[in-house]
Amino acid sequence: MHENTDMSGNWHQLGRTEVIQELQSSDMGLASEEARRRYELHGPNELIEKGRKKPWQILLAQVKEVMILILLAAVVISVGLREYIDAAVIFVIVVLNTLLGFWQEFKAENAMAALKKMTVPNARVRRDGAERQISAKELVPGDILLVEAGNIVPADARLIVAANLKVQEAALTGESESVDKDTAELPEGERSLADRKNMIHRGTVVTYGRGEAVVTATGMRTELGKIATMLQDVEDEQTPLQERLAKLGRSLAMAAGVLIVIVAGMTYLQGAGVKEMFMTAISMAVAAIPEGLPAVVTIALALGAQQMLKKNALIRQLPAVETLGGVTVICSDKTGTLTQNKMTVSDVVLPDRRYTLAEAAARRGDDADLDLLLLTGTLCNDAVIDENAPNGVLGDPTEGALVLAAHQAGLVQSELQAMLPRVRELPFDSERKRMSTVHLLPSPATASTAHPALAAARQEERSGHLVLTKGATDGLIEACGRILVSGVVHPLDERKKAEISAENTALAKNGLRVLGLAYRLIGSDKLDQSDRYEQNLVFLGMVCMLDPVRPEAIESVRLCKQAGIRPVMITGDHPLTAVAIGKSLGLTTSDTVLTGQDLETIPVNALAARIREVSVFARVSPKHKMIIIDALQAQHEIVSMTGDGVNDAPALKSADIGVAMGITGTDVSKESSDMILLDDNFATIVAAVKEGRRIYDNIRKFVRYILTGNAGEIVVMLAGPLMGMPLPLLPIQILWINLVTDGVPAVALGFEEAERDVMNRPPYDPQEGIFARGLGWQILAMGLIIGLVSVGTGYWFWDGGKGSAAWQTMVFTMLTFCQMAYALCVRKQTQSLFSRSWLGNPVLLMAIGATLGMQLILVYVPFFNTVFRTTPLRLEELGVCAAGALVVVLLSESKKLLLRRKRH
Repeated sequence: MHENTDMSGNWHQLGRTEVIQELQSSDMGLASEEARRRYELHGPNELIEKGRKKPWQILLAQVKEVMILILLAAVVISVGLREYIDAAVIFVIVVLNTLLGFWQEFKAENAMAALKKMTVPNARVRRDGAERQISAKELVPGDILLVEAGNIVPADARLIVAANLKVQEAALTGESESVDKDTAELPEGERSLADRKNMIHRGTVVTYGRGEAVVTATGMRTELGKIATMLQDVEDEQTPLQERLAKLGRSLAMAAGVLIVIVAGMTYLQGAGVKEMFMTAISMAVAAIPEGLPAVVTIALALGAQQMLKKNALIRQLPAVETLGGVTVICSDKTGTLTQNKMTVSDVVLPDRRYTLAEAAARRGDDADLDLLLLTGTLCNDAVIDENAPNGVLGDPTEGALVLAAHQAGLVQSELQAMLPRVRELPFDSERKRMSTVHLLPSPATASTAHPALAAARQEERSGHLVLTKGATDGLIEACGRILVSGVVHPLDERKKAEISAENTALAKNGLRVLGLAYRLIGSDKLDQSDRYEQNLVFLGMVCMLDPVRPEAIESVRLCKQAGIRPVMITGDHPLTAVAIGKSLGLTTSDTVLTGQDLETIPVNALAARIREVSVFARVSPKHKMIIIDALQAQHEIVSMTGDGVNDAPALKSADIGVAMGITGTDVSKESSDMILLDDNFATIVAAVKEGRRIYDNIRKFVRYILTGNAGEIVVMLAGPLMGMPLPLLPIQILWINLVTDGVPAVALGFEEAERDVMNRPPYDPQEGIFARGLGWQILAMGLIIGLVSVGTGYWFWDGGKGSAAWQTMVFTMLTFCQMAYALCVRKQTQSLFSRSWLGNPVLLMAIGATLGMQLILVYVPFFNTVFRTTPLRLEELGVCAAGALVVVLLSESKKLLLRRKRH
């Protein structure tokens, strides 16, 4: 194989056989050992990520922060003023703060990078002669790639099979319409990308049909990779909450300017020098501006996303972590999400008789009509048996159930495919709700001996091809003009259609999923008339399938309702099947259901009211999901919508939280989503919503903690001079409190477990202001209390300059103790601090313990007495500080008690 496999981009000029030979591959695919060798040679099939920051860039960004630059300037000025101790301490604090900020952002960056790696799509390939599903990163030149509608093409490849294949190439060519693809070589000269009809390229989307292609280029050697090399670094977008916090920071910076002038003026009036005024101004700036908040929010969101991953919810967009906490409606598909996705055939219903699957397997060979129906189910099908797949089948679970049913009856899919090769197809379409395949028939003389099932199909004496169709029964019978009964084809009149519809309805009422099957013969001259494949079909019968409800989904539906979230089921199934499943889940108690047709006919002004009343939607196509989303969002609902098909992409993008299926979802649906369910389980959505609420609550907790602490420091610095005292805190002490005492517990609050009532209350609006629900008043009130307790204690011990020499250390220590006490109090919004296990958040307890330990070191170690101008406290003085912290606890707990009584 040529080491440079891009052939200067001229693979389209070679014939099918030449390409395979050039790449030293075959129709059976590469051998596993050869694929491994090529992977080592070419590397992973991935684009080099330009946007991710390197560690030194993260560190440099921390150093370039305005607050850090101000402090570094203070270091230089302190050295110039020969205040070497102050300069050294400020520098150490700057280093500690920079390292803390670096650790936070580096951890968040790595967390998001790990999540991004999880979103790499899978690819379906043929290796060692068998179909396999591998990570798209493992693709190598020469691999035989299998694509179908909904796939994002993972590599550049030359087509060798194209069945009604259409590809959306707007990402590369700008062409908005999907392009028809074929396998014909294009030998005459250079062709633009848009003209290469026999090539598919990385990043484009398969919108229709299926195809097989031999991979010609991977990674940065693909056409998309060549474009990626020209891209500049991409700036990370902030989440809405981060933007609101950044705006808050700017507002506080303006307020800080006013405070700096006020405090500097007080300092001057007290006779302080220029140096002390300068250092005090810097300290106040640090005290007033919560510079650590955006970083703390980032790490909280990123770590929250990792927690969700442990519960099988893969977050693709960081803002989704915020939005999840405010979801008010969850619109969920039925199959695989609310049910177990273990579709099994229970019954086979012929026009004049009915078999269980076990009976059908026993009758194989004795009943030609039954054999033809089972043959139709396994050949009009894209699923294949794979012992390594979770359910023993690779592909759609419904199709897999048909293949397994036929296999149980002795019909081997691979043998039938060799006997009746597929030559054309009409892929499943969400509007038609059916699929058809066209197969080359053996000659009339050998048809019945080739397979007994073909004897029934061969009643019409004409050679040619066999069209096999499966789909929703109510739609399929409208395309049928005939019916096969006991080996004889009869006209299908309206009376018989009504009987079939009635039986279909009865089966659906029992919660069964019902598919109809049909066939017809066409001559070779009609092979290219695909619009006539599904006309005048011969109805064969129905297959009933059972997909049990997920037991955990029942509890999750109950939990949703308890949490003020409305669960809604959306399915393409028969309305009666949908209602039966809805009742068993507890979604509804009535027989009310809206169909896609209803959604199109209800007047716009009445649509919102109807949708608000209904929890079950049936016979719904992707375009109807958009109608539902628009109606709900018009009522200011925060909507989560699930989807798995290529046509679901618009709905997933429009929903506030688009949720794609990780197992059955197409690549397009995953790329369009905010979150991917790795287990396709409704319970996972509810668990993610609970986690989203926990994270949002925790963010509000450390916003409350940090700003309350800052408010307390400002109160101390303003009230002290007004009471006639010297500055209660030295600049070096304020810096320590803000950059160390505040930061460590704030990060630890992000690890707080969910509130006990987190799913017992209505959702909050994710667009609410930072200070919504009284948070601003709580910050001001508790900041005032902490500040007054601290400065009041200092005033008592100062006693007009005649009191204890340790009065300033008392203020310093009291402020630290009070903030640590408040950190414990803000763990729960209304629950008592004493009603929960103190070990519920060990990270916070360690952070508080470490902070208190460092404070005692600053008070009692002689070296730090010199550095921070502290004086060792007597035991009774330390006890007063502890009592002050207890006052903060009692006041905070009293407020919670009043809130609990008000709520009850």
